[in-house]
Parts: sequence; structure tokens; C-alpha cells
Amino acid sequence: MSNVALPSITLATAVGKDPGVLVIGLAETSNDQVLIGLPDDLAKGYTKAIGRELGEMAISLGGSSKNGKTVLVAGPSGLRVLVVGLGPIDVTAEQVRRAVGSAVRVVAGLDGASTVTISLETSEPGLIKGAAEGALLGAYSYREPSGISAITLVSANRKPEAKQALDLAVSTANAVATTREWVNLPANQLYPETFADAIRNLAKAAKLDIEVWDEKALEKDGMGGILAVGGGSARKPRLVKLSYAPRGAKFHLALIGKGITFDSGGLNLKSSDGMYTMKCDMAGAASVLAATAAIAELGLKIKVTAWGALAENMPSGSSYRPSDVLTMYNGLTVENGNSDAEGRIVMADALAKASEEKPNLVIDVATLTGACMVALGENVAGLMSRDDATADLILDAAEAAGELFWQLPIPEDAAPKLESKVADLRSTGDKYGGALTAAAFLSRFVADDLAWAHLDIAGPAFNTGSAHDYTPVGATGVSVRTLIALAHALAN
Repeated sequence: MSNVALPSITLATAVGKDPGVLVIGLAETSNDQVLIGLPDDLAKGYTKAIGRELGEMAISLGGSSKNGKTVLVAGPSGLRVLVVGLGPIDVTAEQVRRAVGSAVRVVAGLDGASTVTISLETSEPGLIKGAAEGALLGAYSYREPSGISAITLVSANRKPEAKQALDLAVSTANAVATTREWVNLPANQLYPETFADAIRNLAKAAKLDIEVWDEKALEKDGMGGILAVGGGSARKPRLVKLSYAPRGAKFHLALIGKGITFDSGGLNLKSSDGMYTMKCDMAGAASVLAATAAIAELGLKIKVTAWGALAENMPSGSSYRPSDVLTMYNGLTVENGNSDAEGRIVMADALAKASEEKPNLVIDVATLTGACMVALGENVAGLMSRDDATADLILDAAEAAGELFWQLPIPEDAAPKLESKVADLRSTGDKYGGALTAAAFLSRFVADDLAWAHLDIAGPAFNTGSAHDYTPVGATGVSVRTLIALAHALAN
């Protein structure tokens, strides 16, 4: 599915004779630190050749059980062993995912390291999946093939569940890599038309049905929000629909993604610093579309319809203005409060359109508000829903996937902030609780009888700091793993 050259990954029941760089773990017990995954013959050979146990040597060189802490130890016959901290010995899938991601990033920077063997005694399917995802995502490199060509994951589990866990990890990692690649592309290369073309290629490879609305079709269907936001750019907006409908599927999941390929702020122009990373403002659309392709690739028995609302928000003589009144797809009129609050405007049309099909669950994903970043920081995404049952369903999927989401409320006082004297509602409220007000606005475009949740990924979608664990600099692909885990849980 992905156009990114991730390494191949295979399962093995034991460490081979030529493992490349061997990755093993160092875990914390109640009173000690112990090596995990070192074969007995290699342990004995190392002690005989060096005169010390490998674990003692690793600790003396600065290694520790702290998750992601790595130290490279030279072994007999030129073997290179990378010892990575796992944390407490009773490891979770996310601990393994992060540790392996850290280890593989280090291996990718070693001279002549093209193959890597990961030996961490992973036998449970969840740990196999975590280790494989960490390895593949840690090996990701934007626009360049990874220096690592092949990964072997050692597991004693010979049951079909082990291979199933690996296949799930590979499809998930490919979807995350596709999302990262799209989000990392500069806006002069990825804009609504070319993004739609890339999605067509994805749909063809995944054998998905696709429908694309150009500016004429958008006007014909009354998509006043998408047209308004995209009206200031020479690159016209698009609405894209991907459909996956396997036989026997009983649950219909609708996914809607914000696809602002560049956000200048429009006439409410952003600062130069605030504008620089705004090629990432289409991360929501990238996530839902790539996740849908992965769900299809896995053959999950669930109907999924994914929508990408694609536009470029630019200032010009044809830009929409603060105080303009827009007529949305569902007939509601909206007074534009701020042209830099464009995401909710394009999402409103797409949500209203998606709701017509009466799906069982509607989820929208968007890099929507700086307010959510103020509330939750750069590494936690916000989750808002009209009911706790829906929120709990998504939180469970996020926990299984190893992604950080935190539920925020949609309080009763949010809706009154959107009252307008010239339209049915206003797009913005006051300066307080901006993420909550945005969710209240979006809820007006989803039928009351539909289960719905809003994911604000503004913080964790793009990493402007240093690379860490399996997270690179730039696009992260956040929410993809959660959406796939959710579909897996809902599939009959």
C-alpha cells in the first residue's frame, strides 16, 4: 500500500548464524537488571571471549533498563549487540514498541548495518505486533529508503496468531508511513488536485471505490464551506470519498479528515513562524484515508467510508472574509468568525455529507486547534464526543494501539458561544475553551441520532523536536494505529 520503502520483516524461532546487528533487551526486576533475549550459546561465547557477562559490560558502558536507552557492545567474531532498555520486566506492547523503535533508529545510523535481528522473547501476539511496528516505524526515513533492508523478529510462538500479528503490524506500519510521507510533502507538491491524484493511486492499489468532487461538482452539490475556504487559492479544492464495503459487514464506520494542504490563515494571516509547518494541516485526511486502505488490505469485515475535505487556505482578492455568511451542505448558514478557523468549515460540509449515509459511527480527525495543544501539550491528542460510550470505545482502541488520547468535554456553555445575529451559527466563540467550542460547532453537522467523536490531533501530528523512540522528526502518522485498532475491534 505504501509508496515508502520500509524494510522487509520476518519471524524466526531462533537467532540465526548471521543476525546482522542483534538487538536484545535489558529489563528491570524488583532488585536487579536482567538481559532479555540473549541466546545461551552467545552468552557463553561472550563470557568466554571477554571474561565478563554481557549484561555487566553493557551496564558498565552506560546501558540501563530505562526504556529506549541503548548501548552497543562488541561481541565475539565481530558480532554487534545493541542492548536496549525495556523498562519494568512485565512489559507492555507500547514499552516494546518504543524500545524497539529506539534501537532500530540507532542501528540505521551504524556503518554497514543493513540487517537487524530483534530478540526480546516476544511470544504474545500483542508484543509481536508492538515489536514489529516499533521496528518498521523506527526505520522510516522521509523520501529515502531506510539503511536497513531486512528485519528478523525472534519469537518462540509458532501458532498462526504470530503471523497474523505480524501481518497486522506490517499493514499498520505501511499506513502510518504513507500518512507520514503525504504530510511531510511540501505544499507546492501536495495540494488538493495532486493529493486527490495520490489518493486515486492508493484506491487503485487497495481496490477501493473512489469518488472525487472538483470545484464544479462542489458548487453543484452546495458545498459552501469547502468552496469558501479554497476560494482564495489558485489551486481549487476537492472532496474525496473512499469506500470499502466487504460482503457480510454489519457495521458502517465513517471517517472524515481535515485536508488543508497549506494553511496561511487566509485573510487572518498567520505569523511567519506559525505558518512554516502548515503543510501538516492535512494530517487528518491523510490519516483516515491511509487507515482505510490498511483496513481493506487486512480484509476486516467492516464497512468503512472515508472522506477527505481538501483545500488550500490562502489570502487573495477571492478569499472568504471574516463576517461572511456561508451556506453549508446541510443548509445551515455560518457566519465566519475567523478565516484561520478554516478546518471546521471544510469539515462541516464533509460531516454533513457523510451523515446522509447513516453510518453506525462517525469519527472526524483534524489538526484543528492550537487550544487543544495548550490544554494537552504536543504529545497527547484530544477526544470529544456527545456520549461517553463512544468515547470509551475509541479510548480502548487508542490504548490497544499505544496512542495517547485524552477525553475533553463539550460543555453546555459551548453552544451559546456560537450564536450569531446574522446566521444560524458562528464559526468561532470567545478566547476560552477553543477546542471545546470547535467540537460544539462540528456537532451541528452530524445528525443527533448518530454516534460521533472528534479527534483533535493538532499537537502530536507533527514533531518539531528531536526524533525519539519510533517517532521521527516531522510527520508522525498519529491516529492511524487507533483507527485500525478500532476497525479491528468493531469488525464482525
